[in-house]
Amino acid sequence: MCGIFGVIGKTEKYANADFVGILEKIARFSEVRGKDSSGLAFRCDSNKTINILRSPVSIKDLLKSNSYIKNSLATKEIENRLFSAIGHARLVTNGTQLNHNNNQPVVKDGIIGVHNGIIVNDENLWKKHPDIIRKYQIDTEIIFSLFRKYFDATGDIKKSIEETNNQLKGTVSIGFFVNENSQFVLFTNNGSLYILTNYTDLVIYASEKFMLQKLIKSYSNIFNKKFDLKQVEVNNGYVVDCEKFKISELDSFKWKNDSSNCPYDIVVENLDGHKKQLNAVLDSNFLIAQNKDSLLEYNISEINKLKRCSKCLLPETFPFIYYDNSEVCNYCHNYKKRNQAKPIENLLELVDPYRKTNNQADCLVPFSGGRDSTYVLHYVKNILNLNPIAYTYDWGMVTDLARRNIARVCGQLGVENIIVAADISKKRKNINKNISAWLKKPSLGMIPLFMAGDKYFFKFANQIKKQNNIDLQIWGINFLENTDFKVGFAGVPPEWDKDMIYSMNAGRQLKLFKYVIGNIISNPRYINSSIFDTFGSYVSRYLNPRRDYYHFFDYHEWNESKIEDIILDDYDWEVASDLNSTWRIGDGTASFYNYIYYTVSGFSEFDTFRSNQIREGMISRSDALIKINEENKPRFESLAWYLEILGLDFVSTIRRINNIPKMYR
Repeated sequence: MCGIFGVIGKTEKYANADFVGILEKIARFSEVRGKDSSGLAFRCDSNKTINILRSPVSIKDLLKSNSYIKNSLATKEIENRLFSAIGHARLVTNGTQLNHNNNQPVVKDGIIGVHNGIIVNDENLWKKHPDIIRKYQIDTEIIFSLFRKYFDATGDIKKSIEETNNQLKGTVSIGFFVNENSQFVLFTNNGSLYILTNYTDLVIYASEKFMLQKLIKSYSNIFNKKFDLKQVEVNNGYVVDCEKFKISELDSFKWKNDSSNCPYDIVVENLDGHKKQLNAVLDSNFLIAQNKDSLLEYNISEINKLKRCSKCLLPETFPFIYYDNSEVCNYCHNYKKRNQAKPIENLLELVDPYRKTNNQADCLVPFSGGRDSTYVLHYVKNILNLNPIAYTYDWGMVTDLARRNIARVCGQLGVENIIVAADISKKRKNINKNISAWLKKPSLGMIPLFMAGDKYFFKFANQIKKQNNIDLQIWGINFLENTDFKVGFAGVPPEWDKDMIYSMNAGRQLKLFKYVIGNIISNPRYINSSIFDTFGSYVSRYLNPRRDYYHFFDYHEWNESKIEDIILDDYDWEVASDLNSTWRIGDGTASFYNYIYYTVSGFSEFDTFRSNQIREGMISRSDALIKINEENKPRFESLAWYLEILGLDFVSTIRRINNIPKMYR
């Protein structure tokens, strides 16, 4: 889930400034993959050292640090016959970046390496191999520990990689040195790795093709027709001999012991950087929150007294609702069944012109890690036989559970996963400011402001299509997830005939705009640094063009049990420990806003979702009622995590929500 990169080249062939420039360019290009921490490692042949620099700052800030500039690590290495450097731009998934041992490059048992991806079975592997000792929190450690175990036993790089990969579950794209020999190894199990090389004196690698394409444009004087830009094949890699500068595919590589196996000294410098010790504060907040789940309200007895539609589940507190003489609501009367899939043959005909040869990516599948996008990616790869790229926008509210499921699926399918990571620290500060403003003057119609930051998803989808020369997009948007009540609380009436659940006509947009502006005027705390982010989100969601854009469930019946069978049985999909549902478990914000909606108005997204299922004939009303009574229970673990990472006090926040006047009293 991060960005890895590196440069290895003969110094007599290129100017010193070119090596430094290429390294710094590809480092900055990689920052889009993660800004939580960063690191660099330089192999120095003249004094047999591998120098490592790590810090809990972005790679851009690391390159500005005194340690990088004054020590001139990159420049110093050019005095040698060979320049070799690797780097990492990290999106934190497990292991806090404030513990330097969890940042990369990782140093373990004489191996210095970087990893893009997530290993989801690392805990089981540590138990399975009690002979190897765990030192850190980071999942990457198990990769290099297993490799070292097998390499010591066999002395064979290829076999050791294969043995290690066979045991790992998740996504693996790695680059590493072994300190006692001259080989540098690249490997991927899902294709999220690219190399640029002329095979004779220079090789550069990165997590995405577009990063190397931008590098070619920046150094057109160097990267001529002799250079190949290639995707590393799934379950394959390359070995670079740093002494002879020989590049071999892993599949054909034959190991020969070095004549001299004197280990390189490993010198590590860890910089504290400028980031505050936020995690320590958050851990403290979480400890305070523990055993406070009794603060959470679940007013089921009062809510069950609400008048509800006799056909669906929508209560009398639902915006713009009214009932006829049979107590059937207007939402049921105006509902048009959507689970009327067109023949799948129609979709096959539509996608055929987009197919590409030579294993080139021909389809983009937006991949949140949720159940629907997981099923769509499975179908696109295995049934439609397209060669998709899975795209994920991580804005700071993607849960670790979702990230692990993304890794499970992409690793098993061998699908490249392009991640665009926002400035997560900044995004979370913006959410904190908007929630803090909201708590001063709560208004249900302003709750969508908490989620504004994720709407850049649409913008970056178009950007990635362009970068990878892809036209086709296949989305897993589920029409049952229509939640018009969110803008209904802002005074925006429902639109019965809209084509897409996210669309909004000009009149409704104007009403929403007036409502938001009115709330901002009456509560100036909303005037903060998040305003620009919110405006950009609006543009991204409503004004971005959508071309060559198809909805999978327009051509395939949505079937909850079938989807769950596939994702749980075929991909060992992970479910939440605090919710008896596979829906909304990858979105960290959902537990918070649904707690507010249910506590204040007596219903949540689950009520609307199950009501749509009733209207489609997918579920009985009695079964749906049982489900929502379970699904609407407060999710303590998720709420505590959400407030923790935002730096909001659990007790005071929940008490303030609980004190909002109830619509059912």
